[in-house]
Amino acid sequence: MIYTLTLNPSVDYIVKLESFQLGELNRTVEEAKFPGGKGINVSTVLKHFGTSSIALGFIGGFTGAYIEQYLQKELIETDFVQVDEDTRINVKLKTGQESEINANGPKITAENFSLLKQKIKKLSADDLLVLAGSIPSSLPKTTYEELVKICSESSAQFVVDAEGDLLKKVLPYRPLLIKPNHHELGELFDATITNAEEVIPFGKRLVEMGAKNVIISLAGEGAVLINSETTLLAEVPKGEVKNSVGAGDSMVAGFLAAYVKTRNIEEAFRYSVASGSATAFSLGLCTKEKVGELLPQVHIKEIL
Repeated sequence: MIYTLTLNPSVDYIVKLESFQLGELNRTVEEAKFPGGKGINVSTVLKHFGTSSIALGFIGGFTGAYIEQYLQKELIETDFVQVDEDTRINVKLKTGQESEINANGPKITAENFSLLKQKIKKLSADDLLVLAGSIPSSLPKTTYEELVKICSESSAQFVVDAEGDLLKKVLPYRPLLIKPNHHELGELFDATITNAEEVIPFGKRLVEMGAKNVIISLAGEGAVLINSETTLLAEVPKGEVKNSVGAGDSMVAGFLAAYVKTRNIEEAFRYSVASGSATAFSLGLCTKEKVGELLPQVHIKEIL
């Protein structure tokens, strides 16, 4: 079973206005709300592919109840830890430009964290955990390290989609997949990266540091997959970018949905690229149908 972890989920409240006047009464022309969080996005896209997962994390209050009910209506199984304070609400303000107001989220106690670790200790070698996003300030900075250590002890595989030191510190535990973009890769190694050729030596270093598979996305310039056996370069489909939010999460989900069925790295990479592009070309997360339309446009070649 695939488990996804969102440590600080949210209710994302999207409001669209013709214009916004500071200090005045403003009225919306369109609004929507839905669960937010990188792990939740992965579970949602996996469901679109017909792949089951269980969503883990911390929720609380009426907003947490909304997230749980929403996911259950989508037939996504949940196993959240309940906390005392309300799950946060993030406001996305669209007025030509997009502005965001992100809340801090509830305080996570040591007892809450212990309950989560107990859930993860039940995972076995047949399971896989996706850790995605940042760590709430009320949790220890070593949270990811503690969780992947539990996975390594039980032989459960894991995927990490995080930045900087969070990513570096989990590499010795041998993640199945990490997915930095080229900006994050550059920050990791204090380098400026602009094309696929410049990506390759740094991606190989991440493999040497412990990652089993590394996917580096370069937006419209393509994507690269590197492991100990091969280096693959993918051309991304062409289209109008409407939404970058969730594209990386969709890449992770597309990879896993194909990998658990085929165990073929190249095919999983193809689905990963098509899924990320399908979300980028949509207003919401990708659908299986949209990914299927883009798959023929994903051309992969091996770099020797």
